[in-house]
Amino acid sequence: MKFFAFHLMPWDRLPDDFAEKYDTAWTWLPNEIFDPVHGGELYNNYLDQLVLADQLGFDGVCVNEHHQNAYGTMPSPNLMASILARQTKNCKIAVVGNAIPFYDPPTRCAEEFSMIDCISGGRLIAGLVVGGGPEYYSFSKNPTFAREMYREAFDLIIRAWTEPGPFEHYGKHWKLKYVNPWPRPIQQPHPPIWIPGAGSRETIQFVAQRRFAYMGIPYFHMDFFQRNFDMFRDECEKCDYTADPEQLGWLLPIYCAETDEQAWAEYEAHLWYFVKKLLKGLVVFPPGYTSARSIAGIQKGLQQFMSTCETRNDIEAGGYAIVGSPDTVRQKLSERIKKLGVGNLLGLFQLGTLPHDMTCKSMKLFAEKVMPGLREEMNAALTS
Repeated sequence: MKFFAFHLMPWDRLPDDFAEKYDTAWTWLPNEIFDPVHGGELYNNYLDQLVLADQLGFDGVCVNEHHQNAYGTMPSPNLMASILARQTKNCKIAVVGNAIPFYDPPTRCAEEFSMIDCISGGRLIAGLVVGGGPEYYSFSKNPTFAREMYREAFDLIIRAWTEPGPFEHYGKHWKLKYVNPWPRPIQQPHPPIWIPGAGSRETIQFVAQRRFAYMGIPYFHMDFFQRNFDMFRDECEKCDYTADPEQLGWLLPIYCAETDEQAWAEYEAHLWYFVKKLLKGLVVFPPGYTSARSIAGIQKGLQQFMSTCETRNDIEAGGYAIVGSPDTVRQKLSERIKKLGVGNLLGLFQLGTLPHDMTCKSMKLFAEKVMPGLREEMNAALTS
């Protein structure tokens, strides 16, 4: 069982009248709201939290890529990962991931990931993603090409890591006379690959066929995760192998305090800022972005998306976040990890407006009083 600390690096100062004035936290939210001086403070606090995760014994830290939004102010996760490669000592550094249809040429991703792998001594986990629906508006990219651009970019990046250069690439979307990236990654034949997904059947089939790892995107009801992870296991069986739990990851918000009531008292306002403001506009799927069959399944899941929650009971019943004392957090995680059959837990410890000191306190409690016992329990369950 592996434990990761995931970070969105969100903007924590959306105006009080946000709900009345703005219909989304994405794409066209005016950037005058972003205060660069405060942004610098946030970036440094967020990096400190991920360095702390390494010091506390987490197996890895995760950063990810989003553009033109307040939900996650990290347009270049590779910048953050390169800093973490230098400032951490032991943990894996998972970039989950680079939205490769937007990289022109995609070999830029192969180069930057190789740099991070070299600087970190071979600790990179490479996430290669299609990119979120809103980002096809931000980049003015035709979403009907999203999947074929992703496949071409993906194969080109793998070739760039595994085939001696220089070689030529003449695809539909990119034509390169010389593919010959310097540097090459330490990890051979290439770094481990994680691909996150929100239930697209095409993505699940692709990951299973390539024997990579599938990370479930959060904020859905537990039933939605179960359906997607079961679908992944079924697709692996169709490929004549049984999925390893380490091929599956569950990402969700976690908050620990001394007691259940203290945890909710400290956390709830920050959770609702995230749910009601930062999630607003996230689930945009432009026409052609995914297949009709997949969008039907995703739309069904959206009926139980976290943004539909109105009360603490809604959050707890759907398993959208795990909040409570160390004993409560461990007990709930134990039940659900066993049920989902995942080998990677990706905890979102900072959420919305949650301050730096409270985030660090929660992470320390989790690392000291939840993670060791849960790791032992899950590893025993996996080997029994």
